[in-house]
Amino acid sequence: MPDTLDAPVVRTWCRLALAAVGQAREEIDALNVYPVPDGDTGTNLYLTLESAAAALDPLFEPSDGVFPGLGEAMQAMARGALLGARGNSGVILAQLLRGMTEVLADGGGAGDSEALRRALRRAADAGYEAVARPVEGTLLTVAAAAAHAAQECSGGLVEVADAAYEASRRALAATPGQLDVLARAGVVDAGGRGLVAVLGALADAVADQQPLGPLALESGLRRREITSQVVHGCADGTDHAGPGGSPAFEVIYLLDAPDEALPALRARLAEVGDSLVVVGGDGLWNVHVHVDDAGAAVEAGIAAGRPYRIRITHFGDAARRTAAEPREHSGRAVISVVHGSGIARLCTEAGATVLHADPDRPPSSAELAGAVRRAEASEVVLLLNDPELRAVAGAAADQLRGEGIRVAVIPTRSPVQGLAALAVHEAGRRFDEDVVSMTSAAGATRYAELAVAEGESWTMAGVCQAGDVLGLIDGDVAVIGSDLGGTGEVVLDRMLAAGGELLTLVLGDGVPQQLADRLIAQVRRLRPEVDTVVYDGGQESAPLLIGLE
Repeated sequence: MPDTLDAPVVRTWCRLALAAVGQAREEIDALNVYPVPDGDTGTNLYLTLESAAAALDPLFEPSDGVFPGLGEAMQAMARGALLGARGNSGVILAQLLRGMTEVLADGGGAGDSEALRRALRRAADAGYEAVARPVEGTLLTVAAAAAHAAQECSGGLVEVADAAYEASRRALAATPGQLDVLARAGVVDAGGRGLVAVLGALADAVADQQPLGPLALESGLRRREITSQVVHGCADGTDHAGPGGSPAFEVIYLLDAPDEALPALRARLAEVGDSLVVVGGDGLWNVHVHVDDAGAAVEAGIAAGRPYRIRITHFGDAARRTAAEPREHSGRAVISVVHGSGIARLCTEAGATVLHADPDRPPSSAELAGAVRRAEASEVVLLLNDPELRAVAGAAADQLRGEGIRVAVIPTRSPVQGLAALAVHEAGRRFDEDVVSMTSAAGATRYAELAVAEGESWTMAGVCQAGDVLGLIDGDVAVIGSDLGGTGEVVLDRMLAAGGELLTLVLGDGVPQQLADRLIAQVRRLRPEVDTVVYDGGQESAPLLIGLE
């Protein structure tokens, strides 16, 4: 267990935080009633953390084998969050990370428990400083409670992180008693809920609770779930955007401007709007404000410096379109995320547009959204073929729906489920009927795969060693074997025991046909009525994929 906060721990924290917020994204969106009930706080926090992770990961792939120090890692994470911050809560989260960076970047390489105490305190202070009119019962309150608990804790790094996390949970549960809009709606604060997930991820990271894959990740994060009893949505159906009603627009932009230009900018924006948050430093700022006159907000930025990446959202538009007019789209497209040339060819032949994914780096929400836009279709079905992409796809779909594109995400967990869905796809059907049919076909397909363990780790089937062959059935490690053929036979035996009509075998890159021949012979002995098809998938991620319909 680490006794210092260093760059690898920061990277683990960022990854766990992204996964935790992604897992809770829809819940957080449903809680969102303040400052504007637009239902996107979870999505905004996810996109902010996704940008932070994208900025941090390249530091761990240096050609000279030298990895970053704590300060460099925190600076990358905070800057990435600043550049990609979305919405009120995302902008404040970016400022919290910047506040932590101000302390940890001066630590000389690694942070101890005292450094974490000071970092959390500085983060909370920075958050309050960034908000023009701080309101209690929000993300800021949760951050302050976490910082106070950290300062009061006399233990080591793990104890300090745990104290901050537990205090954030208690503070979140108390938010309805601090903000009337939350009490009327019967919910806790959405931004605060997101921060609790981030602090829970920090506590897991410093405690060395590092996941061993998607299943272990879900299990590890489950320990830090919130159990608040809330009602999702406004109880009385009214707009609880705060005094004076809800402004018409949310305006966000990055701004290159000298520090001395900020007081005048803040004063001008405070005159024309509310929910004003300005974060950043060293000449780069992220500006967020709610206004009725979007042009005035942008003009204030021009007067201060150079605004860019300007995003204007009209709150009154049910589709949440941006100020830019969306392009016209028509027709229907199916986009399938795949690894391997053979699987890509099969999907293309079945009528899908393929998004090739790097097995070591899953696509971001921006990359998924870009693939959908390039299809230039008004209706799009997304086949993910990977359980880890659900949060990414959800965030991308929310953005695309705001552009007038109908998006249905079918959470296929394996390429064999994606192939089953494509087999029943009919572009001539009504969109909803097509989606239901494809979802049903995917859900009726049990899936399995063989994988090779990279190191010693605990699994559902026991402890495996490097080089062991793992047989996963429906995502769970069910068999640990010494060779592909023997392990594959055990996996098939267990799958066929539950019945089935069509078996699909997809061979990975470099896997010989003899493996398929051996498994086909077993099927003919055990269940001769089952039809079997074999494809050369070319995927590097798994030597063998199995589907049983």
